Amino acid sequence: MGAAMVFLLIALGGLAAIIFYVIGLYNKLVQLKNRFMNAFAQIDVQLKRRYDLIPNLVETAKGYLKHERETLENVIQARNQAASAAALAAKSPDSAEAITGLKGAETMLTGALGKLFALVEAYPDLKANQNMMQLSEELTSTENKIAFARQAFNDAVMYYNTQREVFPSVIIASMFDFKPATLLELDSPEEERKAPKVSFT
Repeated sequence: MGAAMVFLLIALGGLAAIIFYVIGLYNKLVQLKNRFMNAFAQIDVQLKRRYDLIPNLVETAKGYLKHERETLENVIQARNQAASAAALAAKSPDSAEAITGLKGAETMLTGALGKLFALVEAYPDLKANQNMMQLSEELTSTENKIAFARQAFNDAVMYYNTQREVFPSVIIASMFDFKPATLLELDSPEEERKAPKVSFT
């Protein structure tokens, strides 16, 4: 076997190793992208549950809050906007625009619910209503599940973004158009900490 043949075999072996390495990096990015998109699906399940509870909550409050029609309408309007934004985000959790839209809509809904529950505090009969107590308990539980699911999504997004920014993955990411993912956080962390308190015990 001549020197040229040995050199050729070494070169081919080196080229094959590089190709397999690039394929490995590409597959890793695909896997991490799928992971954060699946994590969003878990948020979506909980958001739908939340959106289903809100009309029942408003309906229960309606009988007691006859003079607070604007507040009730604002809650329903904010709920509908959030549901639309969530549907768009569910279709493409890798879209910065969709996630940003959902963040804004969720912040508005949290604010509207906060105002509703502040009003409920002023109506002892409504606070003691069995249906209201049950709905508020379910809503609190759902809010907690959303927070956990959002944390899992944000962790997956951070891991994906870190992987796509490190060398040499950044080369593969730019070659194959792996865009950065967007974290799902409320626009105002203070508001999130003051999320509607829905416990009537």
